[in-house]
Amino acid sequence: MKPFRQATIKDIARELGISASTVSRALKDHPDISPETKEAVRNVADKLDYQPNALALGLHNQRSKIIGIIIPEIQHHFFSSVISGITETARNAGFNVIICPSDESVEREKENIRSLVSLRVEGILISITKETNDYAHFQKLMNRNVPVVFFDRPPEGFACDRCIIDDYAAAYTATEHLVSLGRKKIVHFAGPNNVRIGKDRRRGFVDCLKRHKMPITDDTIFDCDSHDKAVEVIKKLRDEDNIPDAIFAVNDITAVTTVNELNKYGIRVPEKVAVVGFTNGLLSELSSPMLTTIDQNGQLIGEKATKLLLERIETHVLTPYQTAVVPTKLVVRGSTVAEDNSDLVDAK
Repeated sequence: MKPFRQATIKDIARELGISASTVSRALKDHPDISPETKEAVRNVADKLDYQPNALALGLHNQRSKIIGIIIPEIQHHFFSSVISGITETARNAGFNVIICPSDESVEREKENIRSLVSLRVEGILISITKETNDYAHFQKLMNRNVPVVFFDRPPEGFACDRCIIDDYAAAYTATEHLVSLGRKKIVHFAGPNNVRIGKDRRRGFVDCLKRHKMPITDDTIFDCDSHDKAVEVIKKLRDEDNIPDAIFAVNDITAVTTVNELNKYGIRVPEKVAVVGFTNGLLSELSSPMLTTIDQNGQLIGEKATKLLLERIETHVLTPYQTAVVPTKLVVRGSTVAEDNSDLVDAK
């Protein structure tokens, strides 16, 4: 099988026996080209499935009209909803996007940046990996005057444009919901403390417990932010006869796994243990019972982050860095409230 080769202007010209420059002008609807020639060129272009090289055209005009997206994991519902907001906003502004998963690897994150720069993208949207502690590769990127906006997971203490939620307030709201239900032993299945969102969600959880004068012990917070870790921690708590009566998980994957594992051991949710997650993706509605969770509003994060980036790209003005904060809501479902109802609570 011959490798695929994209048809070119020269192929159209050869087919019609005319010059490549005539074909180029016909495709651009130039007034000097006769209607008959334009129609003939369009017909052959259709037959050969000719597509203009957008990158080459863009570079000719000193514009690629492409933005890059670097995300830690592509299968996560939150990031897919952010991508949806990004692509829609970018398309409406006449931009295409290139999506690069880093798979939670800082080395792949660096490779993605190098690849996107080599493709002459006009700006990059980044959510950093759990491994990223050094920001030299971001500084090099910005030194090249490539506009960058960080979303969801911005680098800690690094001057940049960012689009985030108030993770602290959202975690506080989630924890207070559990307190309001009369739960006495509330634990947090937490994310890594070196990532801002993990740190802020821990703080919100702890401060809420402190405010309500509830105990905080060595068994109050567990490093547990994945399916496998949730399976391990629930088994440990069950074996030690130390199951709490409420769990606030850092994400929906951990929360839904928690619900499933509790169900497996015959521990009823929410009667014995109330569970709250964080994301509000499709997974939360497939859980049994359905999951109470924080709605991160990923679509809006994608939209706002892209608008920040496009503003940097189009204006080229050195204005102070901006932080866009997207609101969240607590969606109350059956994993905390046995009644068949739901409610929305602002995280303030």
